[in-house]
Order: sequence, then C-alpha cells, then structure tokens
Amino acid sequence: MKRLIQRGLMFGNLIEVASPVLVERYNRALKHLTGKTTALTDFHIDVSGYSPEIGDELGDHLYLNHNGVNRQFILLTTEQKNAPLLNAKFSTSRDILRDFITENERQLFALTARDAVAGELVNSVFSVTDPVRLFDIRKVVIEADTTEGTLRDVEKLAGMVDRFKDEEDAWFDDVLIADMIGVAKRTGDVTRNPVRLKHMEFQQDNFWTAHFGGLYLFRGVAHPALIARANKDSLGDLPIPYVFDFTDRHQIAKFLQENDLVESIVKARGIDAAAILKQKMDFIVVDAAQDSGMDLTGATRRDIRALARANANRLPPEYHGLRKLVDWAENGAAWPRIDSGHPAYFYTLRAAASPHADLVNMLLAELAPKDVRQLFICHKEAFYAAYAGWSDTKKSYVADFLEREYQVDKAGARAALFGHEAPMAQPVTRSDDDLIRRVGPWGAVRR
Repeated sequence: MKRLIQRGLMFGNLIEVASPVLVERYNRALKHLTGKTTALTDFHIDVSGYSPEIGDELGDHLYLNHNGVNRQFILLTTEQKNAPLLNAKFSTSRDILRDFITENERQLFALTARDAVAGELVNSVFSVTDPVRLFDIRKVVIEADTTEGTLRDVEKLAGMVDRFKDEEDAWFDDVLIADMIGVAKRTGDVTRNPVRLKHMEFQQDNFWTAHFGGLYLFRGVAHPALIARANKDSLGDLPIPYVFDFTDRHQIAKFLQENDLVESIVKARGIDAAAILKQKMDFIVVDAAQDSGMDLTGATRRDIRALARANANRLPPEYHGLRKLVDWAENGAAWPRIDSGHPAYFYTLRAAASPHADLVNMLLAELAPKDVRQLFICHKEAFYAAYAGWSDTKKSYVADFLEREYQVDKAGARAALFGHEAPMAQPVTRSDDDLIRRVGPWGAVRR
C-alpha cells in the first residue's frame, strides 16, 4: 500500500494532530468514549476522529466503532468535514458525519475552540451478529457534547433562566441565582450566544454494509431487495421479498431496471460514452496482462491498445463486448446483443439520476471489478482489498494512472463519469428507437 499512500490515494486528506493542546483534547475525548488514551504526540484523524496510527498503537482499528455499529466520533475541528472516513462499515456514515458538521458548523466551531466534541451515531441495534438485525436499523440519531459537558450545562442553564423569568419569587431564590452564576462561568451567556446543536435524524432505508461479506440493502425503492456479495444461503430467512447474491446476474439486472436505478452509458446525456468505454477496455487489458505475467511498467494508453491488438484472441469476453459497443457508437456498426448474461453487461451501465445513485454506482463497481477507476472512486474498501492481491506490475500501473488521471481533477472526473444533465429531448433513429422499445437497450433480461 506504500505507493498508494505516497501518491495520496490512501489516507489522503486526513487531518494532522500535532499540537500538545489538540493531543490533550483528543485524549480527554478518547478517555471519555473508550476509557483509553494514546501516548502518541502526533497522528492523523479522519472525519470521525479515527486515527490509523492510534489503531496500530492500540491493536484495535475499531476503537471508535465497536462491533462495527454505532460509530463514535471525536471532533477537534470543523475541517474534519473534508476528510475521508476510514474502515467504513456502513456506506451512509461519512455523509451523516459530514452533514452534521456542515449543519452545525458555527456552533461546532465555537465548541471546538475550547474543547473536543465527542459523540456517537446511534441506531436501534448495538450488534449485528445475525443478518436479520440489519433490518432493525431504520434511522440514525447523533448524540454529541464536549468532554466537559458544555451542551448539557447549556440546557441546564437555559432551564434555570426560564425558571428565573417565570417564577414569581425567583428574584429572592439565592440558591437558584448562585447555581446560574456557577453554570454560566462554564457556558458563557446563553441568552446572547446560544450554542445548541440541531437535532438530526437520518433515515436508513438504503445502504451498504461491510458485515457478512458485504450487503446492499434497498428498502426505499418500489421493489425492495437485498444483494449479497457472498453466498445468500448463509444469510437465513430475511424480512424482504427478494434476496440475491452476485451469481444472480439476471435477477440483479432485472431489479436495477424495474426500479429505474441504472442507465446505459451509451444513452446517457452529457458524457463521452466512447471514451469511457475505451478506458474500461484498457483496464480489462491490464487485468489480462497481469494474468499472463506481462510487464506494464511505464505503459501508456498507446502501449495498452497496441498490446490489445497483438493479443486480441487472448482477451476476455468483457473486452470484446465493449469493443463491439464502441464500434456501434462510433462507426454505426450493428447493435451488439449484450444482455445480463454477458460478462460485459454491468460494465455498460451507470447509476441513473436518483437519490440512490452513489449506492448503485458502488454496487456496479463490485459487479464490474476490472474497471479499477470506478472501483477506486465508488468503493474504496473493495478497491483496497482487490489491490492487495494484484501483481506488482498492475499495482504500479493503477497507482500511476489514478495519480495522473484522477487526482489532478477529482470533481471533474466524477462529473464526467457519473454526472447527470437536465433532461432534454434528443432524437434517435427509428430503428434504434423501435429496438430499444421492444427489448431494452441491452436486450431482454432473462429471469
């Protein structure tokens, strides 16, 4: 993983904690949440306050995420909203933390100027030892306070202020007045500078979890289903109409289409479909070259495509399916039949414009794993796991490519690959229109 770290492709955008004041605040929060402390004098933290260096020190990389649920967090600065979330167990956790920080940025800025804010993403379960427990997760509520209990004291002082205003003899209640003065010394004037965090709840209808080998739960769609990366038979009976695993390609394709969750790349508006497909083809060539032991050190796009031409008969069906599709898009060749049984099928799709687009692209990245760029962008955990098993040649090529083609303009790359333009009328030829109306853009999906 060293070359990924050196290129900023792993542990990038973490927040450095080096000042004695911040280290001391972090230790207070860590002690408050876990009963542990760190002896390190400098380290880096992600959006949740998790530090890989402290994880190594403690021998526990889930020290803020016990059992992989109800993730705890430590905020030292609002700048953590821009950091990644490492060791994610649920796909929604980073967005929840980022939204919480953004919505309460002014209040958190004031609080973290004096102390660390510690809290937890609380849902209705504390353990998911059985897959059925995942269905008890319906919403996540954030609980947070400083290590000194500032927010608790704010609420207490606000209540005393209300008593002082409302009770007729409060002016003569020396105990109440003394208590108010004592608490105000810790909180400041809550009437002029109120510091209260917004109560935030996040619905959890659709999410990915790393538990049980990786599961995608879609409950907030017209036709709900759970999709497992591993064998679905090990999951037992679950309270959902459909349960698939990655061997159920036809059923997954049908599920995605019936819920309008995907669109074909060649029919998507505002993107260079041929260029995207050609890049996918290059990645497939790189994967095939790894299997045959070829050296890709310093290989350019021209080198990769020359390699493809010289070894066309040894390339997998994914490559040839995409090649025919590019030929159709660029040269008007015959429409290729690429149905859900074809190995190239999921490489030809991307998420449609919907609130679930990120989760769908995450699923597609695992269903089309040779597209290493999409795997890196959409599913970091799966990318790092796959990377560990690659040859040194492929590791070097992929790291160089991502640094050169993605790191320089992350937002632009994401927009070019996954962005959606506003709907607009576009003419299609009669023959293509009739064909698509009859069988869909990739042919009939077998049940």
